[in-house]
Amino acid sequence: QVQLIESGGGLVQAGGSLRLSCAASGGTLSMYSMAWFRQAPGKEREFVAVLPWSGSGTYYTDSVKGRFAISRDNAKNTVYLEMNSLEPEDTAVYYCAAGNRPLFTVTMTTEKAYELWGQGTQVTVSS
Repeated sequence: QVQLIESGGGLVQAGGSLRLSCAASGGTLSMYSMAWFRQAPGKEREFVAVLPWSGSGTYYTDSVKGRFAISRDNAKNTVYLEMNSLEPEDTAVYYCAAGNRPLFTVTMTTEKAYELWGQGTQVTVSS
């Protein structure tokens, strides 16, 4: 069974950057579509970004477009979320997720598209 482990979270000032990592153990991520979600205090978990395994591009929620970038390194079995120009509104627990759907559809912006989840990593952006 593949397990996902996130790392890289922390406390950063507004305008700063962080890079989150999602490493897999027990299997390979190369045939999974990989996504990042986040959950802010008192809010529901929301979609942030997805990288379909078919290579059909990357997709982001509007609030992070131009600031965040999702990528993968299959040799390292790791997916990344590069976050720049961070804002206090980005404060949340960030989760990586893996799913079997190869092509992007709107469904991939929802939790039900993903079978595997990490435990989350906290990102706090101070103003």
